Amino acid sequence: MGATVVVGTQWGDEGKGKLTDLLAAEMEMVVRYQGGHNAGHTIVVGEESFALQLVPSGVLYDHITPVIANGVVVDPFVLLDELAMLEARGIDTSRLQVSGNAHLILPYHQQLDVLSERRLGSAKLGTTKRGIGPAYADKATRIGLRLQDLFDPGIFREKLEAALREKNPLLAKVYNKLGYDAGVLADKYLTECRPALEPYVADTVASVHEALEAGREVLFEGAQATFLDLDHGTYPFVTSSNPVAGGACVGAGVGPRHIARVIGITKAYTTRVGSGPFPAEVAGPVADRLVMAGAEFGTNTGRRRRVGWLDLVMLRHAVRLNSLSELAITKLDVLDSLEAVKVCVAYEIDGRRSAAMPYHQSDVHRARPVLEELAGWCAPLGDVTRPSDLPAEAADYLRFVECEAGVPITLVGVGPRRRQLVRRPGP
Repeated sequence: MGATVVVGTQWGDEGKGKLTDLLAAEMEMVVRYQGGHNAGHTIVVGEESFALQLVPSGVLYDHITPVIANGVVVDPFVLLDELAMLEARGIDTSRLQVSGNAHLILPYHQQLDVLSERRLGSAKLGTTKRGIGPAYADKATRIGLRLQDLFDPGIFREKLEAALREKNPLLAKVYNKLGYDAGVLADKYLTECRPALEPYVADTVASVHEALEAGREVLFEGAQATFLDLDHGTYPFVTSSNPVAGGACVGAGVGPRHIARVIGITKAYTTRVGSGPFPAEVAGPVADRLVMAGAEFGTNTGRRRRVGWLDLVMLRHAVRLNSLSELAITKLDVLDSLEAVKVCVAYEIDGRRSAAMPYHQSDVHRARPVLEELAGWCAPLGDVTRPSDLPAEAADYLRFVECEAGVPITLVGVGPRRRQLVRRPGP
């Protein structure tokens, strides 16, 4: 037995929430290991839809212990609002554990995020403006505040004053904005957040290890995806943490020997939010059809996502970076109405063809997709539950992708609901 990691293989929005929710039925603990409330997971159960930002997807199961680990950055008010929403809809959140080592997102992080993007103008990164990057920056420069600091008011006030001695001059001199009063801010968080969060705060590293050592099934859930990884993504158009599978070890506090299974999630096409290179991007009527059929609008921001064909150059690189043991393909049904489906099998860069992900960022920006056309199936897949019931063309598409990627496709999503899933033979 060992832990399972679920990781996105593209630029996010691959359907990790749905897959995590499905796998959670077989698990006892679901651990969110990085990111913040810039990542939205939508789960459809029956006629109900749940949009989660911080709370792990497994919370919808009574037998799951959901965990927010050290590597996550937490806006306490967002977390409390999300817990209140779940409780109001009949979901028990009392089992949630939140690491005391998780860093806090504070109001000045959000303001600096907005101001920085505005200052960059046309060169903006396309952040969600939720304060994620500035919070991680403070963590790296060691002036961040952690959730545990709330439970030592003297320390919390001292650290907040130290942070604001840096932030207030920055706001005033660079952005011509008023700063924050450390006393007022401290009073607000100590009064409103501390008592409400106290029942949830735990030593999550100990909890995760106790579960693993007892032979329980543990699922690690990442936010964002491989190509938004700070070290391995399309920098600088990336997030501020490490969504790759290795990030689960760092963010949750476990060693790699505990990881037994790594499932990569990819859409049957590709999407991206915000700025950055996108070699397989499409425009025009095809893009509009994919956006509308796939409801490609951000869970948190409502922004229309950019869309393109499935990029196998990216997927092969994601397999390598994450040591994927298998793949789950989501939204295959979005391609139902297309008479032909294209797949990017390589890039052309300055007249040269390459099947590998370019090392240099300029090459990624100049890359043009080499497309292979496959027959569409022009049939609805929403009610298909067995591999044998897939149209021949859809089955051919899946075989082509897994052959190119080099790992088996074990799960295929054919709609947003839990039951809309095709299980294929595993490794």
